[in-house]
Amino acid sequence: MPTLKNVAAAPYRGRFAPSPTGALHAGSLVAALASWLDARAHSGQWLIRIEDVDTPRCQLGADQLILQQLATCGLLPDAPPLYQSQRGAVYQQALNQLVAANLAYPCGCTRQDIARALAAAGYERERHGELVYPGTCRSGLHGKAARAWRFLTVPDEAAEEKILWQDRRLGPQSQNVSREVGDFILKRADGLWAYQLAVVVDDAAQGITDIVRGQDLTDNTARQILLQRALNLPLPRYLHTPLALGANGEKLSKQNGAQALELSQPLAALNQAAALLGLRAHSSGPVADALQAWISEWKDSP
Repeated sequence: MPTLKNVAAAPYRGRFAPSPTGALHAGSLVAALASWLDARAHSGQWLIRIEDVDTPRCQLGADQLILQQLATCGLLPDAPPLYQSQRGAVYQQALNQLVAANLAYPCGCTRQDIARALAAAGYERERHGELVYPGTCRSGLHGKAARAWRFLTVPDEAAEEKILWQDRRLGPQSQNVSREVGDFILKRADGLWAYQLAVVVDDAAQGITDIVRGQDLTDNTARQILLQRALNLPLPRYLHTPLALGANGEKLSKQNGAQALELSQPLAALNQAAALLGLRAHSSGPVADALQAWISEWKDSP
């Protein structure tokens, strides 16, 4: 796997950030193993963050089950886990900062309002099942009650630009957030904090220098870079890993019924994850020996 070039002064610190909506599955183990290996290969720290900000979807006890699964696989963090559900006040401070800088505004639109506005403009393309927000409430609520808070992606229309970044595996990446996503949600209509704001605030608070996660999350990166810039936070490096796919060719996920990891033989589960990362299998021996060998292999990979 690509090693770090021109490493910043800050010591390496990585993280794995599962949502406690159920047990880990084969796909999530790939991201966990990759992030752990990358941290160990760079003599860094590896942290766990429990992303339980979407409380209605969380399952009681799933966080402890996840931590137990990781421990069974020999993936132990260097500090106690951080829980997003305990950090609402910090997220509010970040939102207040954005509002003060005129980079966030209240939105009164429902999904139906957005669809109608796009249809009236002759633009109905959906992006990953989401409608690109047309900026209806940028100029005010127009008599509607505020429902959510959005990030202003283009404070100055003349300054619209693509966000460029370098992924350590995928290479050069770019996205025009204003055109491809629109002004995105920071705080939801149900009062819950949106993923994008929470993850950016927490990565900075935890001192994360390197984000290693599944390739399905690549699309979030440009939005997160915009928020990092707006909040004057450090920009981490990114590495997006290959995805574990089901028999139907779709990404394994809890939403499409991915089965919980079977860990009676943890080395077998780890070998499956390692294979997707291009690492050699270890048919026998202690898990610790396999992990140590994979660290060396990770260091040596191009």
